[in-house]
Amino acid sequence: MNLKLRNAKRTDMGSVLKLIKELALFEKEPEAVEITKETLLEDGFGEKPKFQVFVAELNEEIIGMALFYPRYSTWKGKALHLEDLIVQKKHRGKGIGNALYTKVLKYAYDFDFKRVAWEVLDWNKVAIDYYISTGAVVFDDWRVAQINEKALKSFVNNYNTK
Repeated sequence: MNLKLRNAKRTDMGSVLKLIKELALFEKEPEAVEITKETLLEDGFGEKPKFQVFVAELNEEIIGMALFYPRYSTWKGKALHLEDLIVQKKHRGKGIGNALYTKVLKYAYDFDFKRVAWEVLDWNKVAIDYYISTGAVVFDDWRVAQINEKALKSFVNNYNTK
């Protein structure tokens, strides 16, 4: 296998978006993806990039990616958030996801991040078992909270937030 892991380039964002959509389908939310290639280009390659992406390339085709960005923990300090890690369905089980995961963790170690965090769906037992086998802790007692754009707008418009 001629697998190459590298930093994503601007020209890779179309492939990255396809992988994001494949992940959304896997996670049973195919209609949830609102982002565009243009947004990925602007946010990832603008003056102040908001994220980084490692891609897995096989025979000059992008077949996997890991998108991550820095955050800050008030308990630990500098932290890294792994937003998405996806490998095309036809290429799963070949160690490509492991290679991307390892690359992200090595990056975090090399740049002195104190923690790497991500979410995993409770029904994705294969991923959960894998993460635990690498030394990660998968918490059962924490819940992910989000407020979407519509609810955010409603909140700001309907409550005194000044």
